[in-house]
Amino acid sequence: MKVSELALLIDAQNMTPDVTEDKEISCGYTCDLLSWVMAHGCEGMAWVTVQTHMNVVAVAALAEMACVILPESIDMPQPILDKATDEGLCVLKSPLSAYTICGRMMEKGVPEKAE
Repeated sequence: MKVSELALLIDAQNMTPDVTEDKEISCGYTCDLLSWVMAHGCEGMAWVTVQTHMNVVAVAALAEMACVILPESIDMPQPILDKATDEGLCVLKSPLSAYTICGRMMEKGVPEKAE
């Protein structure tokens, strides 16, 4: 599944429109503890988080994630979105809960990260 397909699946808005949505999603993940995500993040991951600060972009870019998903229509400050754009990181904002987003990804066959 590509980021563009995921965006449609979860009714999401691309908050970084200058970033391509054609990256392939390798797996899904949800967590708000950045040190945990740093240890478990991987390339192509779709990461669901309520965090909206600069370190989210740093962690996602470091792991070469496909996208960051903000649930429940959470807004990310524009300077952080600008940094995400600079890093080539797609940030999606969905009105759905993190629980529903992950459920929809699972239903469509997006795997959990293999340990």
